[in-house]
Amino acid sequence: MKKQRVYARYTIEASLLLGKLIRWHRKKLKISVENLSDRACISRTTLRKIERGEMTCEIGLVFEVATLVGIKLFEADYGTLKAQNERVEDKIALLPKSIQPQEKDLEDDF
Repeated sequence: MKKQRVYARYTIEASLLLGKLIRWHRKKLKISVENLSDRACISRTTLRKIERGEMTCEIGLVFEVATLVGIKLFEADYGTLKAQNERVEDKIALLPKSIQPQEKDLEDDF
């Protein structure tokens, strides 16, 4: 039996919102389910799942569909997004390669 994954309420609401925004943008642009699913190279069933905010859809597919209907996920254009990625990569490079668990002191102040 497959284990049921549990998601935070915030995560569920964010997924539902993104799905609804994708659907709204698609309809505003007068793009059919068939047309958008063909452009994204996915099935109509997968597109419907994305628009319902289902948590089982691959994040890359969701981002691609959002991009196709004009949703900017990070409120930045490609160049800005690329620059932000590089800055964060530089910050990550300054951190340790691995994180060791901290040993807890046995000193209890009662």
